[in-house]
Amino acid sequence: MYKIGMFSKITKTTVKTLRYYDRIGLLKPEKIDENTKYRYYTTKQISDFYEILLYRQAGLSINQIKEIIINHKKVQNILEIRKNELINLNNLTNKQISLINYLLEEKKEGFFMEYKAIVKELPECIVYSKEMVVKDYNSYFEVIPQIGEEVKSANPDLKCIQPEYCFIKYLENEYKDKDIHIEFCEAVDKMGNEVGDIKFKKIPSVKALCVMHKGPYSELNKAYSYAFKWIEENNYQLIDSPRESYIDGIWNKENEEDWLTELQLPIKSK
Repeated sequence: MYKIGMFSKITKTTVKTLRYYDRIGLLKPEKIDENTKYRYYTTKQISDFYEILLYRQAGLSINQIKEIIINHKKVQNILEIRKNELINLNNLTNKQISLINYLLEEKKEGFFMEYKAIVKELPECIVYSKEMVVKDYNSYFEVIPQIGEEVKSANPDLKCIQPEYCFIKYLENEYKDKDIHIEFCEAVDKMGNEVGDIKFKKIPSVKALCVMHKGPYSELNKAYSYAFKWIEENNYQLIDSPRESYIDGIWNKENEEDWLTELQLPIKSK
């Protein structure tokens, strides 16, 4: 048998650690002298210690190791959980490295200062919506206020959420500046009475790449180019129609250079 000091030298661990393992029941000494209180360990316990060390090096917590050694839980189940944690961590690390490389490259090219991309969760919301084909982009300023008036007339107690969230989804697979097929949505506090082809629905939460564009709508194509390039180079893929969320516009800013639009592109990892 070995005293705790010698056992700590053999296993290359501290006496403090061995006392801690004894206290929590993970590795108790084979014998404790009743008079001197010295702890004694056997050769077999060297192997037991290395089993604990191996699990620790694999990243298992003390509680997980206790589940295996003391409570005899299935090793495979616990290791599978840890494996999945590491895979998720590795995927996150790779995403972050890819993003850093992208930001470094964008800064070199000078495009970095104009646009920035972030990934965020768009929360679940209730909206009233209308699917339609509009003549051109200028038509938004006529048809959208009219939709709001119709909904308000049928739902006088209905309120927009705060901060307000309205957006347009483009429902075609190509760019068009005439006869544009869109869906207009306005987030509200509850379901309401539908009016004609204006419908209420709940939109689930979704992860989205978001890019802010300041300026006229005629230059939104630059923001879209930036966003799609970012998605491709950071190993994501588009999973739904892009949204244009209008924060500032003709209703509160006289100069179109001050209009602020957030592009929201629903995505998932490849």
